[in-house]
Amino acid sequence: MTNINEISNELSLEKREELIRALMARFEKNMHRHKGLEWANVQAKLDANTEKLWSLNEMETTGGEPDVVGYDEKKDEYIFCDCSVESPKGRRSVCYDREALESRKKHKPENSAMDMANAMGIELLTEEQYRVLQKLESFDLKTSSWVQTPSAIRKLGGALFCDCRFGHVFLYHNGADSYYGARGFRGSLRV
Repeated sequence: MTNINEISNELSLEKREELIRALMARFEKNMHRHKGLEWANVQAKLDANTEKLWSLNEMETTGGEPDVVGYDEKKDEYIFCDCSVESPKGRRSVCYDREALESRKKHKPENSAMDMANAMGIELLTEEQYRVLQKLESFDLKTSSWVQTPSAIRKLGGALFCDCRFGHVFLYHNGADSYYGARGFRGSLRV
C-alpha cells in the first residue's frame, strides 16, 4: 500500500524541470552567495536526492527564493537557504510553534513557523545561521523572521526573531504566541 504522503510529496517531471531551471538561474545570478561552487555539482546532488526537490519547491512556492549558501565538506552536502529579500510572503503571520498556537484563545493565526517548516521538510534558521546569511547580503530590511529558540527561553513562553536594520542584525524576543503580518521565517535544507 502506498503512503499518501509519498504521493503528495512527489513532483511531476515538468514541475521538477521548472524548479531546477529556477534554481540554476538564481544560482548563476547570485554567485556571491556561493563563491567557488559549481552548479554542475549541485545539480548532481539534486539528481541523486530527488526527494529534496519537493521541499525546495515548497520553499519556492511560499516565496523563499531558495539558493545555495554553502557547502559542508565533512557531510558532502550543499546548504540551501531562503534568500528572498524579505521574509517569505507565504510564511508570514504565524506564531512560533504548535504550543503557542494552541495557547491562543482569540485571533489565532492559521499556522505556526515550526509546524510549517516541519511540513515542508526544512529547518528554521538558528541565530548563527541567520547572521551568516546576512553576511552574504542584507535581508529582512522591512520584515523579521523567527529563528530557532533555546528551550530555556521557550519554556518561559518566549521565542526569538531577527531582522536587519541600520546595517546591523538584531535579535529580539517576543511571546511565542505573537504573530505579525511582517514576521515569517526563513528555512534551510541540506542536499
